[in-house]
Amino acid sequence: MFGGIVEEVGTVRATREMDGARELEIDAKVVVEDLAPGASISLDGACHTVVDVLGGGFTVNSVGTTLSRTVAADYTEGSRVNLERALAVGTRLDGHFVQGHVDAVGDVIGVEDLGEYRLLDVRIASDVASATILHGSITFNGVSLTVNAISDDHICQVAVIPYTWEHTNLRMLEPGGRVNVEGDVIGKYVRRMLPDAT
Repeated sequence: MFGGIVEEVGTVRATREMDGARELEIDAKVVVEDLAPGASISLDGACHTVVDVLGGGFTVNSVGTTLSRTVAADYTEGSRVNLERALAVGTRLDGHFVQGHVDAVGDVIGVEDLGEYRLLDVRIASDVASATILHGSITFNGVSLTVNAISDDHICQVAVIPYTWEHTNLRMLEPGGRVNVEGDVIGKYVRRMLPDAT
């Protein structure tokens, strides 16, 4: 379980194709301080298990399901990834409950600079949209965000404050880009219990 508060932006050091999976080696400074093999870590909002901790980094394996449902298949050497360690019991929850289970990949439609903040428009999958409400929570690339607007054609708009813009890889997004999207877990449970709700 994560909070959607990115601790640092790491860099993909290397990738290695495996049989039905992909090994990713990530350069990082902050998250490796107490990282151990077997720990959970979020890469752009997708939960991975740490396989090995290296000098100044760590490795994870992305399996077939993760590669098909996230942007992990797009990573190349030098890709910048949002990193967050799993929540510790008793810590503050500054974002919202984030499982690290990416629902779908969203398409960036627009990025608008409004001076003090940016508006980010992302087309999300219809099942994610059905569990998303105005002023509710959504996660893009592992970043906990508040829904600013949601349209009938499934375009979700969020406002990104300068701190978040500067300290995550959201600042690298452009129209035509792709992001990992995780809908609000509470909204998903409500939708499941009320299947006819829209």
